[in-house]
Amino acid sequence: MLYTDPIHETHVSEPGLLVVDVAAADDATALAFQQLLADRWATATAEQTTRDAGQPGVRLRCYLDLRQQLTAAAGPWSRPRPGPDS
Repeated sequence: MLYTDPIHETHVSEPGLLVVDVAAADDATALAFQQLLADRWATATAEQTTRDAGQPGVRLRCYLDLRQQLTAAAGPWSRPRPGPDS
């Protein structure tokens, strides 16, 4: 059976709480994705990825609380666009 660490009831005890399992080709990709989540929501991040023997890539688990939004919107699309007079 692949990557089946149990999810504890505490981690999903209320609406808005999530457990996110990430599979990626490499550490940098998995950690970059986790950072995107952490930039937007309250996130308990993983310090490192894990590798499953005989399986490709790396895995990472983090915990999110969507009830505690950190920013109104993350990313370059959230910046105000210049007006016609700019």
